[in-house]
Amino acid sequence: MATGRTIEDLDRLDLAGLGREYLMAGHLIDRVAMPQVIGRLGAAGMVEVAVEEWSAASPLYTERIRRLLGFDREHDVAAMFKGMQFDVGAPHEFLDFRYRVDSPDRGGFHLDHCGALMDVEPMGEEFVRAVCHDVEDPTFAATLCASDPRARVEPVHRPPRRSESDHPHCAWTVWIDPSAPPATTPAVADRLRPARLLGLTVPLLPLEDPDGGRTDYRGPLDPDLRLEDLSVVALRALCREFALQGHLLVLAHAASLHERLDPEEVAEAVVAAQVGTAGVVSRRLARWLSGRSWVPAGSEEFVAQVLELHPMFAPREYVDVWIDGDGETVVVLGDSPGTEEVVALGWPALLADGRADAAVAAAVEGAWPGSTAVPVEAPFGRRRAWRVVSLPEPVPERPEVTLARFSTGADFVFNRVGSRDVGHRSGRPPVPGGGPGERLP
Repeated sequence: MATGRTIEDLDRLDLAGLGREYLMAGHLIDRVAMPQVIGRLGAAGMVEVAVEEWSAASPLYTERIRRLLGFDREHDVAAMFKGMQFDVGAPHEFLDFRYRVDSPDRGGFHLDHCGALMDVEPMGEEFVRAVCHDVEDPTFAATLCASDPRARVEPVHRPPRRSESDHPHCAWTVWIDPSAPPATTPAVADRLRPARLLGLTVPLLPLEDPDGGRTDYRGPLDPDLRLEDLSVVALRALCREFALQGHLLVLAHAASLHERLDPEEVAEAVVAAQVGTAGVVSRRLARWLSGRSWVPAGSEEFVAQVLELHPMFAPREYVDVWIDGDGETVVVLGDSPGTEEVVALGWPALLADGRADAAVAAAVEGAWPGSTAVPVEAPFGRRRAWRVVSLPEPVPERPEVTLARFSTGADFVFNRVGSRDVGHRSGRPPVPGGGPGERLP
């Protein structure tokens, strides 16, 4: 990037904030995609696709997180919960998991706030049961079994709720049954293993970081872990993994749709979800960046900064994107593992083929509605390029983005920001903690 900041330039607190946004972005990928599935396959089809998507992706990216943070040799209940703390399926506070470890083989968790429930509760009991029963039962099991194949999970209570005062939203017991036959990795996950994404190396983190913070997660579970507790080098690696989790979800989603729809319908559904997600994630990133003094909001440099940090274009090892924000902002896409993915139709490939130009435009419009992106001739040897252009007046919100904003995650605000001690060391006061995040007015 010619101007602005890349992920390598961010300090510990900013990396933690960006990491939370990446977790939310990954979760929104699923939330935004499901209306496209319902419109084509109905509620029953939505359940089937959601189960396959999460059951395929979550065991694979959990394996990577376990290796990254050094607890891949731990197979107790605490290790299962550690994996869930770095899962785009459980963005901090939006799905506010509270964990309890009773012994190495037994524990539990409850959700003080469940954004997924908030999304479907207004849709009626059928959709609540679909998400909180039909989807959660097999997908919780698939995620936990990535840590120990003899893990078992059972609800203590869960929605539908009798009233809005019912709290916590749900509670679950987790245990390891040594006498049980080990669960096998879901077949849908095995189909994703050839993905070029999974061929990207999990980085080896140093034993310590001179700037402080944890570089691994060996040892006891911290039930109130915050990203600010981790080191700069660990947070950079985690942001990379969170972005990859989102791309893996897209691949799993597309692979599941491919079993049910013709290729053109699959592409249409995946692109529509990409456009919607790109827009709402840019809107969230713009709100986050507006609290910093890097570049003035509403400027072309501001738009370029949002694009530089957008998870649709991350990590650069998977999506080869160059963003020139010096003067006329141009986004240039080259060949990369993402554009040559082998298992399904992912976002980088759709961008390279010219089928997702609207997603780049939506990302620009989400950063600043007085601008958009138009395709331009790509430089020699590159796949595709877009130029950011100013508009005489703000463009109307794209229908895909409007539909995407049905999820309460689109406007969710994090409250528990800042470490319990990092803020003082960095010269910034920590923001007081609180309950579940509020929505923007």
